[in-house]
Amino acid sequence: MPAGSLTAAATDLSMFGLFLQADFVVKTVIIALASASVWSWAIIFEKVMMLRSATEDARKFESQFWSGGSLDEMFDKLEAKPFRLDPMSSVFVAAMREWRRSSGALAGNVHGTSLSQRIDRVMQITMEREMERMEKRMTFLASTGSVSPFVGLFGTVWGIMNSFHNIGASSNTSLAVVAPGIAEALFATALGLVAAIPAVLAYNKLSSDMNRYAKTLENFAGEFSTILSRQIDDTTSRNEKRSA
Repeated sequence: MPAGSLTAAATDLSMFGLFLQADFVVKTVIIALASASVWSWAIIFEKVMMLRSATEDARKFESQFWSGGSLDEMFDKLEAKPFRLDPMSSVFVAAMREWRRSSGALAGNVHGTSLSQRIDRVMQITMEREMERMEKRMTFLASTGSVSPFVGLFGTVWGIMNSFHNIGASSNTSLAVVAPGIAEALFATALGLVAAIPAVLAYNKLSSDMNRYAKTLENFAGEFSTILSRQIDDTTSRNEKRSA
């Protein structure tokens, strides 16, 4: 083979060259996998920053909560904020809002058990809503991690089929004829792994961190529920003494 042909073949085996010479199906696979990889990294970056911010906000909130200050003043300040609250603050605000709405009924000798149950329910609903917001688009990472290798494998099989078709059509088994089709087929497989591996690793790590954060929210909700239950019992006890 002339030297110019060898140079052209080498140029065609570059990643961009492989993409240009691939047929429509393989190009579609490559574009889909590249898009999935880019979108996965965008989600990973967003979730990492969100978890980091939520963890830091939770640490600051707990420090203020356990400082011994007035819970009513803390609630008023948080409720007056114009921007979205972090999950732990949202749980606190939801519980305090229900507490204030029902404080009049409690003062009127209404049994405190139902109030305590309502507060627990409000906190549970708020936690579920906040965690659902944090876990949004996590299913895309899981799907990318599980599906991308098979999509890449499909592109590989299709590319190899084209290579055999070219061999049969040209009756030429030289490397110059076989290499481009095989290379573009393997490129699809490699791109599938490039998309899948970070998605799987990130999904496992982020899921673990989110579960840990959810446990932190549950612990706070349990502790705050205990505090409010104690106040409810004290108020109920005073009402019973006055009634007696």
